[in-house]
Parts: sequence; C-alpha cells; structure tokens
Amino acid sequence: MKRTLVAFAMVLGLLWPGAAHSATQADGRVMLIGVPGLRWSDLSPTGTPNLWQLAGLSAVGSLSVRAVGRVTCPYDGWLTVSAGVRSAVGYGCGLPPLPESDQAGAIIPDYGYLHDVAGQRNAGALGEAVHAAGDCTLAIGPGAALALADRSGRVDVYAPSPAQIRSDVLTRCRVMAVDVDDLIRPYVTGERLSRDEDRLTAQARAAALRLADAKAGAVLTVLPKDVSVLLAGLSDHGGNPHLRVAMMRDGDVSGRFLGAASTHRDDTTILPDITATMLSLTGIATPPGVIGVPWQASERRTGGTEAARVELERADVAGETIRNVGGIFFTAVAVLQVAFYLTAFLLLRRRRGLTGIRVAAVVLASVPVSTYLVNLTPWHHAGSPVLALVGGIAGCALLLAAAALAGPWRRAPLGPLAVVAGVTATVLAGDLLTGTTLQLNSVMGYSAVVGARYYGLGNIPFALFATSVLLLAATIAHRLTRGDRAGAPAATRVDRPAPGGPAGGSLAEQRAPGDRAGSAGDVAADRPAGGSRASVAVVADRPARGSRASIVAAAVVAVLGGFAMILGGWPGVGSDFGGVIAFVPGIAVTALLIAGRRVSIVKLGAFCVAGGVIVMSIAYLDYLRPPGSQTHLGRFVGQVFTGEAMEVIGRKLGAMLGTLLSPNLMPVVIAAVAFLVYALLRPEQATAGVLPAAFAHSPALKAGLIGTLVSGVVGMLVNDSGAAVLSMALALAVPLTLSAGIRALDDGASRYDDPGQEPASNSLVSRSS
Repeated sequence: MKRTLVAFAMVLGLLWPGAAHSATQADGRVMLIGVPGLRWSDLSPTGTPNLWQLAGLSAVGSLSVRAVGRVTCPYDGWLTVSAGVRSAVGYGCGLPPLPESDQAGAIIPDYGYLHDVAGQRNAGALGEAVHAAGDCTLAIGPGAALALADRSGRVDVYAPSPAQIRSDVLTRCRVMAVDVDDLIRPYVTGERLSRDEDRLTAQARAAALRLADAKAGAVLTVLPKDVSVLLAGLSDHGGNPHLRVAMMRDGDVSGRFLGAASTHRDDTTILPDITATMLSLTGIATPPGVIGVPWQASERRTGGTEAARVELERADVAGETIRNVGGIFFTAVAVLQVAFYLTAFLLLRRRRGLTGIRVAAVVLASVPVSTYLVNLTPWHHAGSPVLALVGGIAGCALLLAAAALAGPWRRAPLGPLAVVAGVTATVLAGDLLTGTTLQLNSVMGYSAVVGARYYGLGNIPFALFATSVLLLAATIAHRLTRGDRAGAPAATRVDRPAPGGPAGGSLAEQRAPGDRAGSAGDVAADRPAGGSRASVAVVADRPARGSRASIVAAAVVAVLGGFAMILGGWPGVGSDFGGVIAFVPGIAVTALLIAGRRVSIVKLGAFCVAGGVIVMSIAYLDYLRPPGSQTHLGRFVGQVFTGEAMEVIGRKLGAMLGTLLSPNLMPVVIAAVAFLVYALLRPEQATAGVLPAAFAHSPALKAGLIGTLVSGVVGMLVNDSGAAVLSMALALAVPLTLSAGIRALDDGASRYDDPGQEPASNSLVSRSS
C-alpha cells in the first residue's frame, strides 16, 4: 500500500508545482551578507556603488522578512536564519548579543535560553548541519555569529568586523556570514528596535547607507571569486513591515529575478529560504526541521538593474498600500453592510423603494470580486496608489453591477445573482489556475509584506469562492428542476391593501391546493369579494424527491462543487487546508436538499469528518514528495509525526477566537444573521415577504444559501481567519438572495393584475385611498 502511495505521489509530483532548478554546488562555498533594514529604494549607482554593482551581477528579488511578530528585528531575523523556521527571541527585540571570543572562535552567551525558555527548539540548526558534515563556520559580526552558531552557541572562526579578519582566513570555512549593521544600528535605542521608521532624516539614512555599502564592499573585494554570495536585508527598521533586498551571485544568474518554491513567486523569497540556500550551495544536507527551500533564479529577465529596482520597489508600495488600507476598507464594508440591512429593513416594512434596495444589493455583492479585478490594472504605479486602488474597486463594482442589472438576464429573478456569482467564481478559479496574481496585494487577499500567505487560496477568497460556486450551482439546479413538480405547489401569500381598504397587510406562507399550478414563480391573485385586501400568492414548484431532474441537479452541484473544492485544496494551486474541510459539508448539504433529502446533525458531522479525511489524504500525498517540493499541507503531516501539530493548531485556534471580537467582521455577521432570522420568522414585519418569495421561486436557491451558511460556519471554526470567513460569505450571499426575492415578488405581482381592478404597484408599495 505504501509503495502504491509513493508511486502515486511521484506521478502527482509531475503535475504539482515543485522546486524549480535552484543553485546547487556539491562542494561550493557561500557568504551571506546581512544588511538589516535594507530596501530596494535605498539602492542607487552613486549612493551605494558596491551594492549596485553586486545587484548587476546577481539574480534579484524581494525578501519577506516576516518572522513571528508584526515586524522583525535584527535579532529575530538572524535567529530565523539559524533555525530555518520563523523564530523570535520572545522579549524586547533589538540587535543580536555580542559573542564572547576565545581561541577556538566564539560562543553566544546564555545560548541555552533560546531552547529552554524562548522555546526556539530549532535554534542552531544551520551551524549544527555544517558541523555534522565535517565543515566549519566563519562569522563576522554578532548577527553572523548568531546565524552560524551550532546548538551549543559556538562558531568556529569569529571576527567582530571585516577589518579584523585577513583575506586568507576566508578560505578556511565553506559557510560564512557577515553582519553589516551600520544601517540598522541608528534605529536601535536601549537594545530595542525603534517603532519610528522615519527616525533618521534622509541625509542621516544616506550616510548610514554609505557606511554599510563600504563595509559590504570591503568584504566583496577580498572574497575569493568562486564563493557564492547571498545578500539579504534581514529585518525591518521600524514599526511597519516592508519587503527587503535579496540578491544571489552564483554563476550566470545576473539579469534575472530571484524567487523560491516556498512562495511560488519568481521574485519573492522568505527568511527561512536563506538557510536552505546556504546548505544547498555547499552540498550539505538540509535538516528536516528547515521549512525554507533554496533560492532560484527565475527565467524572467529584469531588463537591467534600474528596471528591476523600480519593479521591486513598486511591489513594496503595493504591499504597503494594501496593509495600510486593509483596516479602513473592512471598516467601510462593515458600515455599508450594516447600513444596507438597516435601510432594507425599514423600507421593506413599508414596502417602499424595492428597486433601489435591489440595485444596492447587487452593487454590494459586486464589491468583493472587484478587489481582485482591480489588480488587472497597474494601480500601484499611480502617483496616489490609495486613490487609484479605491477608485478602481468602486469602478469595477459599478461596472459589474450595471452588467448584472442591465443585461437580458435582468428580468429573471436569479439573473443578476447568476452574473455576480458566476463572475466571482470564474475570476477566483482563473486566478488559482494562473498563479494567484489577483489575490496577491488585494485587500481581500494577502500580501508578501504581511507575510501570512504568499500563494494559493486565502481564507477570505475561499469564503467568496465557496459561496459563489454554491450559488451558481444552485442557479443551474433551478434551471434543471423548474419544470419538475410533485403534488400541490407551495404558495407564499402577500396581502396588500385593496382600494378603500386599510393600509398595511400581512403575509402568510401556506399550502394552496386550490391555486392554479404553474411554473416556478407564478403568482395567483386572490381577491375575496367585499374584502379589503388583495392577496398575491407566489407559487413555487417543489421537485419530486428522487426525481430524475432533481438527481441531475444534485449531481451538477456535486461536480461543480467537487471541482472547486479540489482546486482550492490542491497543493501548489489553492493549498487551502481548512477550506476543504468547510467546502465538503456545504456541497453535500446543498446537493441533498436539492435532491429532496433531509439533512440531520449526524449527516452534517459525517460530512465534516469526510472533509477532514479528504484534506489529510491530499496532505499525506504531498508529504511523500521531496521536502523541497512540499507545501504547508505536507509539512503539517510532518508536524503531526514530530508532535508539533498541536502547537500549530493551538496558535490558529487562538487567532480564530481573536477574530470573534473584531469590530470590522462581527457587525457584518450579526447584522446579516439577524436580518435573515427575523425575515424568515416574521416575514410580514421584516421584508414584505421578499425572502420567502425568493425561496418559493427557487427552492434550489434556498438549498444553496443553506449550504453557504454551513460552509461559512465550518470555515469560521477551522480557519485562523475565523469570523472573516463567515462574514464575507454572508456579505456576498445575503444581498444576492435579497435581490432575487425582490424581483420574484415584484415580477409575480405585476404579472397577474386584472383590468377590472386597480393594477398593483410594480414595487408592491402598500397604499390606501
């Protein structure tokens, strides 16, 4: 059985994105030049000539320095290189400790603290691997010593600065590092990194850059030509994270961008990749605990050093803009959603402004996918990227809403819903198949600056993807089952005041065996003689349980949903662990309800377990691949075997619980759920029967909405984004459902007006003479 799985994993390895050709030398030597705080905007031919020359000889890219906290100090950056995993010292963070020199090299004082107190079990992994291979380590400066120290805290050769080491000493060891701290040192006060990234004036920062450039140049001048050089801006320099400089001089790689399989980006790498790259270049085996993979020069050309600098600087601008705008954007979304539900509640109770509510609902539902569509434009090249981003999102949302409401499908109650859901599902599916360039640097996606995710299906995109796929599948199911009736139709009766009658009215959902049977959504006008009310009954056809049409419709839901689920969970494509667990029960519930089957709590629990089994099977197959080709799904299986999985689960659980108090997310959840519950329990008081009309017109839509709610709730519980998953699912599904109900009710009421009675208002506005 195991051989079969291994063979299957080898076949899948041909299909899954894996580690591309990276720099590897069996007996090579490597020098890491760490310049904490260095950004691409710092480099210039005149201000930093040595670094500029090195960039021209190297593959270049962006380095995401995210370690554990929001920002990364020099200590954490160097420690992460040592461990090969994201690491943090655990207290006020600044510069690395000064080593204590002795005749045999140097040792980091109190190094055991990292293992025993700070919980950094992997600290020293790089130095330990070098020593296990029979080689030595050479460190210049405190940070370099921290990076290359073994598990006892020792480095073999040490010098405080490049000026204190002879050129012949550089030939003694194959693994070397130098700490160029001239740029970052002015930002450290009282052994802690300052939160003020503008602490230095432009002139003072330029002076610090000249010192750092001179020190790096001194090392490069005496370094043997056969030594591979890695240069990295290993940390942040203030309270805001940024993308930093990454360069690799190794053979003929100049003029190319520098990426790694860890990010699935050809121009972006992460800190743990440095550890794997140094070991790969020297032919030393990488310890299993190292999560990074070797840097690799991509096939994409830079077009010159200046062109590369501009593009990589713009990538930092895009990420910074998204980080700065994100909180404000979600606050605005929450305010608009709550205001929409409140306004809809007040207007629907008076049965006024239904057309306006429908338009607003479609526009709101068009906003999420517009946050991805805007990335088809170069908004981050604008002089004011914030205005360009916000304007682009608003423009895309209005264009999509106009297309949904103005096309030939506008007369069908589910027409605009199908357009918005279809576009959302198509955009996200296409993005997954083409490398997720639209989710990167999106306010509803992720950014390399924050460093929580670099590729695949994010948690909020999953919520939108699952919701849009289920609603689209429900729309298709509606088309397949609308002529399939069994028994008497169900009717939703909307009582409206007749001329001369009292204002107001009541709503009641009832069986109507004597009503005329018609197609789904037909409306019968019932006007009792001498009465003061005019009633409109929205007649819904219920597909027969087990009928051919309902089975075909359920199969369509299963196929579309299954394809989307696999796409979202496939390693290297969506790579979404929690999304698979949440998607499976949503698909199953929707399909069963459309097929006319009942869903019990036991079945729901079984569907969740099935989702877990499916994703763990995918993750195990990923784990069988070589470590350099694994995604975080496969690494999680490895953490299960090493006993580290519970720590990961606990961290994600804490993050999920933290979202339950989010002022940007929970108002959307509370408002949407309250609106749904009240509208269904008291339709005559809440929505003029809009939601019952939507479900009467299309029972498949009701099934899709219930499936969406199931996926949203389960997704909230199994993802670290928590309430963000459910809130964004509701933000898309509820407005679209409301728009369908308004059209169903409005269309049904206007279809059955008699010449002998005053015609009903198109917007079902109650009126009295």
